[in-house]
Amino acid sequence: MIPVKTQIPNPKTQSPNPKAQSPKPKAQLRNYAYPVPEPDTTRGLTTLHEDEALFRHSVFEFADREIRPLVREMDEQAAIPRRLIDKLFDLGVMAIEIPEAQGGAGAAFFHAVLAVEALSRVDPSIAVLVDVQNTLVINALLRWGGDDLKRRYLPRLAGGTVGAYALSEAGSGSDAFALATRAVESADGFVLNGRKLWITNGNEAGVFIIFATANPEAGYRGITAFLIERDFPGFTVGKKEDKLGIRASSTCELLLEDCRVPRANVLGDIGKGYKVAIETLNEGRIGIGAQMIGLAQGALDHTIQYTKERRQFGKAIADFQAVQFQIARAATELEAARLMVYNAARLRDAGEPFVKEAAMCKLFSSEVAERVTSLAVNLYGGYGFVKDYPVEKLYRDAKIGQIYEGTSNLQLQTIAKQILT
Repeated sequence: MIPVKTQIPNPKTQSPNPKAQSPKPKAQLRNYAYPVPEPDTTRGLTTLHEDEALFRHSVFEFADREIRPLVREMDEQAAIPRRLIDKLFDLGVMAIEIPEAQGGAGAAFFHAVLAVEALSRVDPSIAVLVDVQNTLVINALLRWGGDDLKRRYLPRLAGGTVGAYALSEAGSGSDAFALATRAVESADGFVLNGRKLWITNGNEAGVFIIFATANPEAGYRGITAFLIERDFPGFTVGKKEDKLGIRASSTCELLLEDCRVPRANVLGDIGKGYKVAIETLNEGRIGIGAQMIGLAQGALDHTIQYTKERRQFGKAIADFQAVQFQIARAATELEAARLMVYNAARLRDAGEPFVKEAAMCKLFSSEVAERVTSLAVNLYGGYGFVKDYPVEKLYRDAKIGQIYEGTSNLQLQTIAKQILT
């Protein structure tokens, strides 16, 4: 137990994990070997292989040491320091699936899920930066990029360049393919005009995957994906949104005004952007599920510590059965959500169908995160409602899980379609 000077623990100096108090040597995950284990039916689904457990623990140690002291400042300033982003690249978590020959870790999708989960226990804002980089941008480039695009962009994404994924617009949120951004073919490529909204990593990114309609008459089959660099003429990063939660993570509008894109920067085939978007987002939803279970675990860690230390009526509030039952239910729901996230990620790595499971894990984990963080605020009492203590931030951060990368209603629609057809 961490020594407590008062009845109220100080979140600025204490981690909910007592083992994380002593300094640890910096983890060098970039140089770590990532064997992809064979399926093992003798293990529980959430029982990690040795390399997976070491990886997750190392990422959490990094987050506890390097990120936790900055959480409140980043939330208040709504910004991530560039020096912290550089440390994430040095750690190796910004290029998890990129092959080693191109500067990445050469690991599995499941490792990206573990990294997002571990980071989210400390700050979901940092986790979503890593999530978008890996499960959306790098994932799409690995799957749909030709050899030339991979040669030009994968080493950059592994070496310090942040990526962003730009699908949403003012009139195309849940109706994702009602795109107003247009791509008109020119002699040497395409000219893009339009406006994107709600783009995560927009402020930090140097490379953007942009979806635009090249053939409006073809409907969704006219959509094409493009790789655009920040300094392309005609491309501008616009307003940064002032958000309820995950405030350090940038969410920006993007403006394209006669932005010229070389033909070589088409991602996938012309007119097949809808496939790039759908199939990448199916995988991205697992990453959001990982963010939600990590966030919920962080809130539960804080709550367990607090209830053991907070005394009322002559004893710790954790000794009251009503409190015990609430914590037990939260832990049970969190374990169920983790099972769903891990299962969807394992299915993806095994090449098995996972669309239904991805939608289910995002739907359920986002609901669990909201309930667990709400309970944390309740059990902290008045202290849960002020910014000096960590759970109010996690409560704010949890809400986005039911909105981005497909609202909960869209996940229900996907699940229903999968089981009824």
